[in-house]
Amino acid sequence: MSHPEDSVSRRSLLSRSLATAAGAATLASAGSAVAAESVADAPANPSADAKKGRLNQSVCKWCYRELSLEEMCQAATKFGLVGIDLLGPDDFPTLKKHGLVCTMVSSHSLANGLCDTKFHDEALEKMNAAIEATAAEGWKNVICFSGNARGIDRKTGMKNCVDALKKIVPAAEAAGVTLQMELLNSKVNHADYMCDNSEWGVELVKQVGSDNFKLLYDIYHMQIMEGDIIRTIEKNHPYYGHYHTAGNPGRHELDDTQELYYPPIARAIADTGFQGYFAHEFLPVGDPMAGLENAVAQCVV
Repeated sequence: MSHPEDSVSRRSLLSRSLATAAGAATLASAGSAVAAESVADAPANPSADAKKGRLNQSVCKWCYRELSLEEMCQAATKFGLVGIDLLGPDDFPTLKKHGLVCTMVSSHSLANGLCDTKFHDEALEKMNAAIEATAAEGWKNVICFSGNARGIDRKTGMKNCVDALKKIVPAAEAAGVTLQMELLNSKVNHADYMCDNSEWGVELVKQVGSDNFKLLYDIYHMQIMEGDIIRTIEKNHPYYGHYHTAGNPGRHELDDTQELYYPPIARAIADTGFQGYFAHEFLPVGDPMAGLENAVAQCVV
């Protein structure tokens, strides 16, 4: 499975953010009941309706640990989302009950990835199973990772990734599924992760040479590693097949505590003609549904 990718729990973030100077009780003591009430209290006709915009918006369930998948699906439908990211086959029946899709299906380990040949057999087996499960539903995307370098130089790591991907891409092509390698930062969250910048990732896509292999451009991670988000997207958008959002620093809501301003970013992505999925992957420190509603509204462009 690909996520949760951060060791810090959302519950601890909630506690730090919402505790008063006098030491008032935090959301951690309220537990899942507070999150569930937040979903129930979300307006039936919310101000945010992703269906009114050009982007197919989604959300990552792992960021909302206090919510059940059923509750997350209810929230997704209220805000006009098309699906939920980073789930597996056991979750598919619940998604389908709500008319949602899994916008990115999980596969192999994030750290033990394709740049290291000793992990190829396990990773390819899990990727193949994910491709089959995704294709059976008529869905589109399976995630994959370069993994950590562990002393492997970037040139060798590139070759190892290409070799592995050329073994599995024919199965993805036959199934109509796209493999998406996520770009992650190696500065804050994922030390030693190899696919940590657009230049390396784009070259990998070129060497694999298939429309069924692209990059998952995570805006939070790439703000940390390279910045210049809009220009990079405009330059490289043919190589990006999926997007993740979050604020920075802190990976929190898309609000004025964070340095990224999402309306023009979302507009730039939509202006490229992007038809894939645009998934929110931030850790809320305030009311989770208010944060999600605000994020969706900002990205209706």
